[in-house]
Amino acid sequence: MPLKPEQVKSVADAKKIVEERGLAHIKVGVFDGDAILRGKYVSKAKFLSALENGFGFCDVVLGWDSNDQLFDNVKYTGWHTAYPDAWVRVIPETCREIPFEDGMLFFLCEFVNKAEEICPRGVLRRVLGKAAKMGYEAYAAAEYEFFMFDETPESVREKGFRNLVPMTPGYFGYSVLRGSVWAELYHEILDTCEKMRMPIEGLHTETGPGVLEAALTVDKALESADRAALFKTFMKVLAQRRGLMATFMAKWSNNWPGQSGHIHVSLKNKDGKSAFYDAKKPHTMSDKQRWFVGGQQALMPELLSMVSNTVNSYSRLIPGFWAPTNSTWGVENRTCALRVIPGSEKSQRVEYRIAAADMNPYLAIAVAIGSGLYGIENKIEPTEAIVGNSYDMKHPAKLDLPRTLWEAAQRLRKSKAAAELFGEAFVDHWASTREWEEREFRKHITDWELARYFEII
Repeated sequence: MPLKPEQVKSVADAKKIVEERGLAHIKVGVFDGDAILRGKYVSKAKFLSALENGFGFCDVVLGWDSNDQLFDNVKYTGWHTAYPDAWVRVIPETCREIPFEDGMLFFLCEFVNKAEEICPRGVLRRVLGKAAKMGYEAYAAAEYEFFMFDETPESVREKGFRNLVPMTPGYFGYSVLRGSVWAELYHEILDTCEKMRMPIEGLHTETGPGVLEAALTVDKALESADRAALFKTFMKVLAQRRGLMATFMAKWSNNWPGQSGHIHVSLKNKDGKSAFYDAKKPHTMSDKQRWFVGGQQALMPELLSMVSNTVNSYSRLIPGFWAPTNSTWGVENRTCALRVIPGSEKSQRVEYRIAAADMNPYLAIAVAIGSGLYGIENKIEPTEAIVGNSYDMKHPAKLDLPRTLWEAAQRLRKSKAAAELFGEAFVDHWASTREWEEREFRKHITDWELARYFEII
């Protein structure tokens, strides 16, 4: 029987499926710091060689921003190193078929050697290695809100990103009407995600014009991060192939709530049972889950730049828009940054609600899990759970979240826990890239400034 992509687990399997399909070329890609998929088609001969030995990928993808502008403040690469190749390895078990490319296979890659220190996938793997040493296996699932527009890459630029036409008008949360009228699109999304091994547990409209929400199915944390990152890329591809556009900005308009990228996480013990569930405890929260939440809460302010990683992220973090402004937690409380979800041994988990749709899922999941592990290690007790509307309450200053990307980057630089969890090289590199992002923003004059100051000041 011919191999299916999901059956590929080894270099030998990858070679076999390529041979069976008679492919002349294969698509490969690696995610950069902003979770942008950078890749190319390679010949069959090049791919088979890369499976055994890896291949070189210009390290500029770790040295530029989302707009391909070169960082001027990072140590790892730059004009001072002359942008050499960094070595990457092909990951056989990430094999996927691209449904609309006539059987084309796609493989994820990741950086190795020195570059692995700052590779987002490598950061998450190190956190999961720590979990394994502590006797846990981590599980995760991402859910995304994203707006769809009846626009093209050309039309949005011609309009200066103003007066954009949403795919559908009005407030239609959980609308069967909208989902039925657009059934072909919904089915294409569901089918594409199923075929590309990033299955969707739930897909529906959210409140607002053209906004959808997709909850991806839970799996082991590394696989879930792969799925989340690939979902964003191929959702944009699918939309544009239909003459639409999808945006995963944290907040694209002041007139509408921001777009979340919530993360659900849990731990299993070596025996396969939940480390979070204890039927005898309040809300069925085990001591380990309580400490896990304590670590997440304590470290959230200093790790925020790894989760809220764009200038735009902080436009979403304002009171009253379904996004938290303090490092708070509660049981089934959506006004908090951390929402504990009690349930059975299978479903007991915590939702990391600070993340937006613009997150890099590798880094955000690394933070959500790593900070929790730190809490278990140090038996960090959380504050009292919030009951009621957290937005209306005054919280201790230590729970305040940074208000800008620059402030968040400075908090990360000073974080001893971050250096311990993610490595000093990564912390320095990431903080530098976020400082760059803020400096790029400061070079521009906003519409608000012009309207406010042009005549009157």
